[in-house]
Amino acid sequence: MMNTKNWFISVWMCLLVWAVTPLFAENYPYRSDVLWVTVPDHPDWLYQVGEQAKVEVQFYKYGIPQDGIEVAYELGEDMMPAHRSGKVVLKNGRAVIQLGTMNQPGFLDCRLTATIDRQTYRHHIKVGFSPEKLQPYTQLPDDFDAFWEKNLAEAARCPMEYTIEPAPEYASETTECFLVKLQCFRPGSYVYGYLTRPKASGKYPVVLCPPGAGVKTIKEPGRHIYYAEEGCIRMEMEIHGLNPKMTGKEFKEISAAFGDYLTFGIDDRENYYMKKVYMACVRAIDYLTSLPDWDGKNVIVQGGSQGGALALVTAGLDKRVTACVANHPALSDMAGYKAGRAGGYPHFFKRYQDMDTPAKIRTMAYYDVVNFARRIKVPVYMTWGYNDNTCPPTTSYIVYNVLTCPKEALITPINEHWTSEATEYGHLKWIQRHLR
Repeated sequence: MMNTKNWFISVWMCLLVWAVTPLFAENYPYRSDVLWVTVPDHPDWLYQVGEQAKVEVQFYKYGIPQDGIEVAYELGEDMMPAHRSGKVVLKNGRAVIQLGTMNQPGFLDCRLTATIDRQTYRHHIKVGFSPEKLQPYTQLPDDFDAFWEKNLAEAARCPMEYTIEPAPEYASETTECFLVKLQCFRPGSYVYGYLTRPKASGKYPVVLCPPGAGVKTIKEPGRHIYYAEEGCIRMEMEIHGLNPKMTGKEFKEISAAFGDYLTFGIDDRENYYMKKVYMACVRAIDYLTSLPDWDGKNVIVQGGSQGGALALVTAGLDKRVTACVANHPALSDMAGYKAGRAGGYPHFFKRYQDMDTPAKIRTMAYYDVVNFARRIKVPVYMTWGYNDNTCPPTTSYIVYNVLTCPKEALITPINEHWTSEATEYGHLKWIQRHLR
């Protein structure tokens, strides 16, 4: 039987990481001439605060161990500047780096660089120290519930008007698909969604899937066709009121003109852009539960990144939700940088110069996932990876730690900001096990 250490090595060999000089967020592993293999001395990549950690680094080109190559490393806490650096020389393609420890819960990031034939290759690995003890910087405002109850009441007054048209290009032999345009929050404000359902008559659970971040079309509406094929009604939605039938060029032009919506109105909780977005998710639940083939019991929310955040927000806002699945949620402990550690995407305090104001921090608290997670009573399934620099493991753990509902986690240490198809399909299997 393969031991745990060898299992991790095998996974690294199959899912390999990135090479190329510029640093940017990778969404999916891809082919490369080089292979980094990093193996912590704890197979789960976890340590207790104060415990010493080390990692064996291996580096291959064309599958050949690179001997005598110098590997530079930097050590820093999750998403924070490096506090120590050094170099090791590979012997038979291997070297060991002493990572040291941390004196408080969190993650330590070992950032690696090697140069061969004037080409620079980079990699990193994060290990955790007592992350189950991480707690949010973000506090719950005293009037949090009252604020959102008022918004829910206002949004409910907007008539639920919609149009629906067939989208057979995204259907299968046993399913049908429709493009829905749904009014939400205020008259004249709309969102779109692709609704996929079984063709066979019957009563089915409904699953809402909010989108990841960005001003973009609904990506691959048929990618999760297996939900409908296995007996669920699923709606993949967008949040900006942009018809997904627009061309890619049109979306690119609008996105460039649109700017960063996550900053719009953030000085005032009443005018923040995400208010409409949160209310649109509730309106989508209104629509799904109005369908004659809804089973009258099961309402599930599921998404990743910003979509994972919106799934948790909706589960916290809407008592009709019966289960929630979230991958590496964004918008989580966004002000965490104020505590001297990683905060959640969109990393306001790293990307912008003017976010550290009382008004903006106050608004963040009303929209932060951790404060919705505190309200959730239904089962939650979360998954996240340690090497994620978009939605860092620090903030995923913080969300998971504040949940007091029934909860389960699939932790995949090697993952950056992506999930495998097998993990995605596993979400449906978890949902099916938690149907009422």
